[in-house]
Amino acid sequence: MYLCYDNCVMREIENVLICGLGAVGSIYADKINKFSPDKLRILVNHERFERYSKSPIVFNGRELRLNYVLPQNTDNFKADLIIVATKYDGLCDAIKNIKNFIADDTIIISLLNGVTSESLVAKEYGWDKLLLAYFIGHSAMRDGRYITQDGVGKIVFGSKNSDKTNEIRLKKYFDVVGIDYEIPEDMVHALWLKYMMNVSTNQPSAILGMTFGEMNSNKKFLDFAKKLMQEVQMVAKAEGVKNTDKMIEEAFSAVSKMIPDGKTSMYQDVLAGRKTEVDMFAGTMIEFGKKHNIPVPYNQFMYEIFDIIHEKFKKQ
Repeated sequence: MYLCYDNCVMREIENVLICGLGAVGSIYADKINKFSPDKLRILVNHERFERYSKSPIVFNGRELRLNYVLPQNTDNFKADLIIVATKYDGLCDAIKNIKNFIADDTIIISLLNGVTSESLVAKEYGWDKLLLAYFIGHSAMRDGRYITQDGVGKIVFGSKNSDKTNEIRLKKYFDVVGIDYEIPEDMVHALWLKYMMNVSTNQPSAILGMTFGEMNSNKKFLDFAKKLMQEVQMVAKAEGVKNTDKMIEEAFSAVSKMIPDGKTSMYQDVLAGRKTEVDMFAGTMIEFGKKHNIPVPYNQFMYEIFDIIHEKFKKQ
């Protein structure tokens, strides 16, 4: 089926591929599977194919019975929409593994935290297929194959440039499926704002073992978080992001609305003994700091602390 916009005929989104079945990927696998299970595929490797086939992910108390597909897919399934929702250390494999499912008009969105994943995907497949995007909402809690989430959350997305074709196609699909979303006026600013929130809360909360409620009620924590935010603010300004002067206030406002008992993804990783995404946060900030000659001592400190944590995991 096709849409018509400004005399341009656009293919409607039907076939969807999700790469990554973690805390965020499971939310949208569940939603889309309820709407159109025959049009959804979950991209996995051989190990996960065997594991999920025997012991499916349990999302909000229900086993997710999904159509899994391997990277070397031979049934000619081409995706109108690809949702990348892996961890940062799985991004390179994801970029390689989605190749067999891409058509000329495929839309790709990356729901990874951070501000660099889209550039890495675009380097391989071109910016014409990419929309900037991220998930924001109440944290999903993961315990092994069991994932719970209260339904509060949305995908924020938008075009990097003036071409709104794919933005319109995705909006139409989300409206039909019932997926909550937001399209901000300045998507680049919105993406960096989410990054600021992650850098300033994900990292220290994982080290200190604090929920959102504990963070928001601790003045000393908020003072420390602000120092991390200020480093992101300086880097964002150097990267050409607009309206950086109001980002810190916006970030604190958003963090204050998080569910008090919620745990950041990095805190959950530490509790589970998993490698964290510090490379995407402090690691990327350190690289930006070098690029623009901007000191980022608080992120450097975060990076070194997580080096110690990761070394501890190796010995457990």
